[in-house]
Amino acid sequence: MQKFNIVKQAIAGTMESSDLQIILDRNEGNGIEIELKSSVENQYGRRIREVLLDTLKNLGIEDAKLTVTDKGALDCTIVARTIAAVHRAADATDKIDWEGLEEWNV
Repeated sequence: MQKFNIVKQAIAGTMESSDLQIILDRNEGNGIEIELKSSVENQYGRRIREVLLDTLKNLGIEDAKLTVTDKGALDCTIVARTIAAVHRAADATDKIDWEGLEEWNV
């Protein structure tokens, strides 16, 4: 799986029910920072963060700032939106390695 370098801010997802919106930006040398807004944060906040962090790790992202607004998204939606945001932020939407994604995203 290729590693990504964030070059610009990117957005993925919507504010619709059962979705989430991710705004992903650079965070040079400061690790991963997640600002999560969710009506179910008390129940599922830890799991949402875990899915976000695992997906970023699998994509080779070590430094990023995420602003996430959750509207009840399932894990598979969180993964899909994170993958889309990373590809957009890395300006790599024309270089999606579907087989590489399939190695860990099953």
